[in-house]
Amino acid sequence: MERTLQRLTLIHTNDIHSHFEMMSPIAAEIANLKAAAGEEPVLLLDIGDHMDRAAVETEGTMGQANIDMINLTGYDAVTIGNNEGLTFSREILSALYAGLQCPVVCSNILESATGEAPGWMKRHVILEKDGIKIGITGATAAFASFYGLLGWEALDPEQALREQCELLAPQVDLLIILSHLGLPADQRLAEQLQGVHAILGGHTHHMLETPQMINGTAVCGAGKFGRYIGRLIFERAHAGTAFELVSGRCFTVDPSLTEEVLAPAAALHLQHGLEVLNETAAITDRELSLDTEGESPFGNLLAQAVRRFTGTPISLVNSGQLLGPLPQGTITAGMLHALCPSPVNACIIQLKGEDIRKALEQSRTEAFYNKAIFGYGFRGKLLGSLAVDGLKILYDPGVLPYDNGIAVFVGGEPLDDRAVYSVGTLDMFTFRIGYESLADGTEPLYLLPHFLRDLLRMELQRPGSLDECAVLRWVSRSV
Repeated sequence: MERTLQRLTLIHTNDIHSHFEMMSPIAAEIANLKAAAGEEPVLLLDIGDHMDRAAVETEGTMGQANIDMINLTGYDAVTIGNNEGLTFSREILSALYAGLQCPVVCSNILESATGEAPGWMKRHVILEKDGIKIGITGATAAFASFYGLLGWEALDPEQALREQCELLAPQVDLLIILSHLGLPADQRLAEQLQGVHAILGGHTHHMLETPQMINGTAVCGAGKFGRYIGRLIFERAHAGTAFELVSGRCFTVDPSLTEEVLAPAAALHLQHGLEVLNETAAITDRELSLDTEGESPFGNLLAQAVRRFTGTPISLVNSGQLLGPLPQGTITAGMLHALCPSPVNACIIQLKGEDIRKALEQSRTEAFYNKAIFGYGFRGKLLGSLAVDGLKILYDPGVLPYDNGIAVFVGGEPLDDRAVYSVGTLDMFTFRIGYESLADGTEPLYLLPHFLRDLLRMELQRPGSLDECAVLRWVSRSV
């Protein structure tokens, strides 16, 4: 008897963030889900932030390891996250995605020079599985000022998706959005867009055990780091009728699972990444200690590096960007990567003296230096104290931080709370993360694409930098 019931299974991942230890288990679990589907068609999709330069495999291969994993896993389509779009140059992305064996779908990123999508990106695709036409479009978080510095134009994602959905809806049986926008945006999209069967989400690392049904659209998310995989099953009685969601859930990935192709490939990429990062960056004649609860030479070196790079009279950085002391002797690129893995960039802001003072006072409190921070490029664990350059701070250890216990000097002159200073700092602070008064700065100038580890490398190579970072900025009045 001829089969009339039609079924399609969608499997989705997001925000794997280069957790290579999970990629073989993910592939094994996907194989299990495909086997459960039998002869029914299956579509495998990723929602971005597969790459993360905090991983040796990604950093050492400039993302090629991730492309290899995506190809070997057998994805049918992917979109990009901010970790792909903002931490690699346009040239590197073009070379990377030239080797990808599935389409990259994103509707809201264009080349500034041409006003068109790059050759490796499609605003939508129509895939066909067993006669079922699936329309797929996608969008990524529009950090417009950052993208602009890299030669991209980031469009409003909602408008871009609306245009693509209106174009696709009459042509397809199922309409799917790959959304690296975050759960609140996905919920708004579901309320406002018509005819969308599923919004597969990422960016905010939300894990929805079962889809949220909004306006007939399944809003989904499979957590982070490859710990979960999402699956949707759609059915229709026969061709010409509408598809309906009959099952949707997330599965926990067992990290002990393995897949015979990906595991050895990941090991090879790790070995290659380590070899590339073994390059000598500098040679030091002393160890630089690190204290994330107060002042230390390594924290001061980072502040010096940011001040030199930005050309500002003052720099403020959080010591939590550094994950350990800098040893004496040969310093490799891999060591700097391990000690400062965050894809955070320097920036310049115009900041009132009172906002500088407030952040410095907060820096002396455990509530701030031991504050856990997540996201916005930060790959450390705790915020850490503020390391500074261009400032001298006199403080009384016996006075509470908020009881006017500090006196701050800039270039030998007292800090003027009402004056505005040009400050070199970190882009993550402009998102009101950590020391929130720093976000009150104006005229932010983001300095891409150099990461903090690149600035550390430059500073380590500058004569006299190690002597300078040993000079105290925070001086006890009792001394």
